[in-house]
Amino acid sequence: MKALVVYDSAYGNTRQVAEAIVAGLGPQAQAVSVTDFQATALTEGDLLVVGSPINGWRPTPKITELLSSLGDGRLAGVKAAAFDTRVRLFIHGDAARKMTESLKAGGAEIISKPMPFYVKGSEGPLRSGELDKAAAWAADLLKRVGG
Repeated sequence: MKALVVYDSAYGNTRQVAEAIVAGLGPQAQAVSVTDFQATALTEGDLLVVGSPINGWRPTPKITELLSSLGDGRLAGVKAAAFDTRVRLFIHGDAARKMTESLKAGGAEIISKPMPFYVKGSEGPLRSGELDKAAAWAADLLKRVGG
């Protein structure tokens, strides 16, 4: 099993979380920018983690386009999870939930609830402890895929 953590990042915060997840998943994992991702790299049994900052209450357009291209069962046999980076507000979007729904619609087996990671202000940096939280989430994902 290989693990791909595909992300889009405006200010580097989502990229940092993706890299922390990769470190927690181990040597079979790789962080890939959404612009560099090749769907043909995925095979049955792989883990796909998708991350995006919240952009207008939803994932970024690039992530949304990628997930749309993976619909119609193209993710059958792939295990998946999603995360977003967001500002801690009373009301905010939920990009991770929307991405999870898209992954499921593509045929992926969802192995974790959507995970938020928090930034200070609209551009960051990440709040204290968020990279540790990402590493812990990665360890949980690894257990769920049997790694």
